[in-house]
Amino acid sequence: MGREQGEQDRPADVREQGAPLSETARGKKREKAGDQDGKISGRALGRMVEAFMRLPGIGRKSAERLAFAVLGMPKEEANSIAQAIVDLKNSSRYCAECNNITEDEICGICRDEKRDRTLVCVVEEPSNILVLEKTGTFRGRYHALLGALSPLDGIGPEDLKIDSLMDRLRAGGVKEVIIATNPTVKGETTALYLSRLIKPLGIIVSRIAYGLPVGGDIEYADENTVQRALQGRREM
Repeated sequence: MGREQGEQDRPADVREQGAPLSETARGKKREKAGDQDGKISGRALGRMVEAFMRLPGIGRKSAERLAFAVLGMPKEEANSIAQAIVDLKNSSRYCAECNNITEDEICGICRDEKRDRTLVCVVEEPSNILVLEKTGTFRGRYHALLGALSPLDGIGPEDLKIDSLMDRLRAGGVKEVIIATNPTVKGETTALYLSRLIKPLGIIVSRIAYGLPVGGDIEYADENTVQRALQGRREM
């Protein structure tokens, strides 16, 4: 009963995705969904459903809703969305200094002379920079690694932007590096590896704190989260 109730409480998209699938299995699932919808409502709609299912976190039902939403749009609005996707792919690139997403060789953050050049925050992906910037509290520079260390997946230091980070640090001027990789096994492994590389340069290495969310209740937090919150406590 408990298992059935838990399954019912899960979001529809999570239930339909189930356990992690290989890329081949995911591809077959998308094609099957597209073929089924194509037989009912036309091949164009089926291809649209299949295309939306390629996006992360989008299951079949969500893909179908998006496809029908596009179908109901005025033609000009649909063309605008299609052109925005093409422009994004054609115009965007990685910043030559920090690997942030930009349309220029150097992104706006790296060009900003008001930013603190002595402080560098290391993140896994450019999307993390966007989240941190929305807080409006960090005024240093960034460096996106474009991933995290994962030996089981064959991702080593040579596959990430670690060499370019070390070149920036060896050039001088940086006093502290804040490692803001995700609080996962991969993120923690990457943080530990970077710390061992950076500390011999005489640069302060710090790790972002994590624990209980603002507005959350301790009774609903898992043991690891509470443990991290206690370890990251600070004086008031």
